[in-house]
Amino acid sequence: MSKRKRDGPSVPERLKEDPEPSEEALETHFDLKDELVLDADDEESDNESLEWEESSEEVDNEPAEEGEHSNLEEEKEQVDDYDPWDEAEYTDTSDEEELRNTVGNIPLEWYEDYPHIGYDLDGKRILKPQQGDQLDEFLKRMDDPNYWRTITDSTTGKETVLTDEDIDLIENIQRSQYPQPGFDPYEPYVDLYSHEKMVHPVSNAPPSKRSFLPSLWERKKLVKLVRGIKLGIIKPIKKPEKPQVYMLWSSETENDKLRPHQFIPAPKARLPGHGESYNPPPEYLPSDKERLEWEGSSVKDRRPFIPTKYPSLRLVPRYENFVKERFDRCLDLYLCPRQTRMRIQVEPEQLLPQLPKPKDLQPFPTTEAIVYEGHSGMVRSIAVENEGQWLASVSTDNTLRLWEVDTGKCIKVVPLPGKPSSVEFITNVKMSIVSVAFDDSILLINHGLTDKLDVISTDAALVASGEGEEEEGERGGTETKPKPVEWRTYTVTDEEYSNGYRLSLKHYKTVSQVTWHHKGDYFASVTEGGGSNTTCIHQLSKRQSQNPFKSLKGSVQKVLFHPSKPLFFVATQTYVKVYDLVKQELVKKLTPGVKWISSIDIHPKGDNIIIGSYDKRLCWIDMDLSTRPYKTLRHHRQAIRQVIYHRSYPLFASCSDDNTVIVCHGMVYSDLMQNPLIVPVKVLRGHTSVDTLGALSCAFHPSQPWVFSAGADSLIKLYT
Repeated sequence: MSKRKRDGPSVPERLKEDPEPSEEALETHFDLKDELVLDADDEESDNESLEWEESSEEVDNEPAEEGEHSNLEEEKEQVDDYDPWDEAEYTDTSDEEELRNTVGNIPLEWYEDYPHIGYDLDGKRILKPQQGDQLDEFLKRMDDPNYWRTITDSTTGKETVLTDEDIDLIENIQRSQYPQPGFDPYEPYVDLYSHEKMVHPVSNAPPSKRSFLPSLWERKKLVKLVRGIKLGIIKPIKKPEKPQVYMLWSSETENDKLRPHQFIPAPKARLPGHGESYNPPPEYLPSDKERLEWEGSSVKDRRPFIPTKYPSLRLVPRYENFVKERFDRCLDLYLCPRQTRMRIQVEPEQLLPQLPKPKDLQPFPTTEAIVYEGHSGMVRSIAVENEGQWLASVSTDNTLRLWEVDTGKCIKVVPLPGKPSSVEFITNVKMSIVSVAFDDSILLINHGLTDKLDVISTDAALVASGEGEEEEGERGGTETKPKPVEWRTYTVTDEEYSNGYRLSLKHYKTVSQVTWHHKGDYFASVTEGGGSNTTCIHQLSKRQSQNPFKSLKGSVQKVLFHPSKPLFFVATQTYVKVYDLVKQELVKKLTPGVKWISSIDIHPKGDNIIIGSYDKRLCWIDMDLSTRPYKTLRHHRQAIRQVIYHRSYPLFASCSDDNTVIVCHGMVYSDLMQNPLIVPVKVLRGHTSVDTLGALSCAFHPSQPWVFSAGADSLIKLYT
């Protein structure tokens, strides 16, 4: 058996203070008296756990000295006062493990609700150490000088007093210093090998041959691993994929987080201009009034300085706002976020719609061909005969003039009893009638310029219509309803008959427009003012007139018949209403979005209309597409007076007070999935302004790509 030596006294000093230990403690744990009996004949001592200085074999073989026998007797006497629980506090050997807390490194919160703290090696419960109340804690704080350095071990539940070395270690860690006190990190380095120059190396042995050759055993291991990988015996360990957790409302992806943040340079400061010079130009120097305005305005709205002139540079004083401007600049650099704005390089041609070239859309009128002179006043309205041979015009000089289109010669002049406002040829080719609206009446004039048979048949038809009216009057009896219009027939005995007057329709208000149905029997008139009686529809064959509306909101500006359907268009100041004459109901209500409608025309196919307004807008409305404009053109600088469609060519034109007639290409496709093509092709200038009025009327030739324009300068021009 190895010899074990005990450090320090065999029995703690504090055990000597209690000479009589309790019998219960000795009986509960173990019988010390039996264990401490020394038998000289035994080969081994049972009290080896107490770590005697000499083993029992040495005591038997060697004679004991007197001093040693006396010490042995004293220790035997002190055994009666020995408490093994107190010994556990001062010993750290494996013999006292049964006296310590042996629960191990387990979470102590498992036993928070139990009276024990764990189990020992024998499976017995280890009770929790007794803990004092707040009064005991207060007494310890007042009486115990080591209270501030006493800590409780959570594993054992016992209190431990920190030594001075432990406190120094903790303080060094708190100060971010080296934990070990007295440690010098900058102690001088002792160079053991190179402080003395040596002629030969420390080891002069040459390298072995195997240091230059690859290891044979490593090669065999690698071959074995490669063979196992090829055969599929050895498989790489696959790392389990972690579930991807992403933010529900965040748009930032993982790639965005890993993307390197590009450095954005700060914008450069504004460079000084001429106004900040010490000798600025005179135009930069403010006047007294401007100086007062600068002083009265707020700091945010004015310039930070007043331009001042100095005779020389050395007389320029210091800038008062220098520090403030530098401070604001630093704040902007520090606080304002930066963002790189990607400038999109867009060519202007890409923003414009891809339209065909005008030369590819010919024919259309481009050149002034004929000027029709003869009127002495403003030409209010013009109209072209159905076959395109004759042109009619009315002017404020109270005359109706009939022109030959090809020669520009005035064939006939018809005096009118008032100032005319509108002129229109009848749409029936077999009748030679032109209607003129003036003051409160409408005149139906037989111009007599067509074939004589047509002229005679026209007079005969008008006489026959008068006879039918008399017969209906006789059948109706004496009671007759008040008529909205008074019909008058001119006979041969009347003076006006020689001028071509045949019928006269007298209204109760000033007539502003007259328009014909495509069959030539019906025509409509519009009078100024509001109310339901502003629009009248007349039938020539029966000489009847009626007001189609019982109540009509708004002031009617223009009316129009559909070219092929029984539809009637009524244009008020802001809306265009479409009525079905057969069903007598409102079909559509078009909203062009203008302030005041001036004119309206319908496409020969009947599905598209154009609207001109006094607020310089031209609206194209596709009724199959929407009730709002498909395109709105604003190419006129002043009010639009009239808009028209060509009957056979894909053209439409508009005239305005800016003395221009703009011709546009307007192609309507039979495919309903394709939108109309609208391209302005020509701007015709040929009139002069008179009293802020320019081109007042325009009309297309029925069979040629020609356009007529009439202006306030009393001229009519033909463009071909």
